[in-house]
Amino acid sequence: MELEREEREAPRGGHSQMCAAQAAEAAAAWAGATTVFPEVVQLNVGGTHFATLLSTLRSCEGSMLAAMFSGRHRLPRDHVGRFFIDRDPAYFGDILNFLRSGEVPCHERARGVHREAHYFGLQPLLACLETLQPLAGERVRQAFLDLLPYYNENLERMITVSRERAAQRRARFAKLRVCVYKEELPATPYERPLFGGRLALERPPMALNLEGAAMAQGPGAGADVSSAGRAAFRHSCDVDVTFGPWQAVADVYDLLHCVVSDLAARGISAEHQCIGVCDKHLVSHYYCKRPVYEFKILWW
Repeated sequence: MELEREEREAPRGGHSQMCAAQAAEAAAAWAGATTVFPEVVQLNVGGTHFATLLSTLRSCEGSMLAAMFSGRHRLPRDHVGRFFIDRDPAYFGDILNFLRSGEVPCHERARGVHREAHYFGLQPLLACLETLQPLAGERVRQAFLDLLPYYNENLERMITVSRERAAQRRARFAKLRVCVYKEELPATPYERPLFGGRLALERPPMALNLEGAAMAQGPGAGADVSSAGRAAFRHSCDVDVTFGPWQAVADVYDLLHCVVSDLAARGISAEHQCIGVCDKHLVSHYYCKRPVYEFKILWW
């Protein structure tokens, strides 16, 4: 009985091994097969029909399109035999126009075309687009934002806190206190006369202010004031979010513009106004003069 069972099961095992071998051979044949393309290629890009020369698709060496139509890969076809590319067709015409004649799209379409050019690996088109607005300006703006510690994290915190606050209060909007300061060492400004009777505002370094306070208090006070200065340097303003410091020509108003613009890019409307300064006591008669802004973020 055992011998008969083994004899009946042996063909099954041999058949499964033969099927596996045939599947492996078919996969190898598929991977190694080449596709012959016509001179004029019919394309279906996301449901839209395009037609172009094979040489156009291969014109940018190293791109995904050149690789796709090199003949080394099998491409899916639609029901009428057109080669199918699963991408949004809105900007594919701009891609073809650049490959045909080097035509660069207008700046209104630059962002969308840039996204598709990045997907298809079209480096020459990417280089052209990045010299146009708004992409050129965005690169300059991003270079500034890269100098700010935790900019993206602070932006996310503003969104999260305001959303939770509005939901908790069942309100259309939420208000946040946001500190934005450019200088690392805040100090109290004072006036000094200049020639011709004019006045100018100075912002002396905190270290000089503390040193003057130590001299006024007499010998032995320097160590205490220095320790207080370090504590003042590390203080946190009583706000929801703090942006700063940074070293660049761009000022506080430039950063506020970035915050509002980035919120708007996410569909969030925001207004802001300066409501004063932190005014937290630092040391002696010095107080924090970092500006504080009230952001009103609308949720519907």
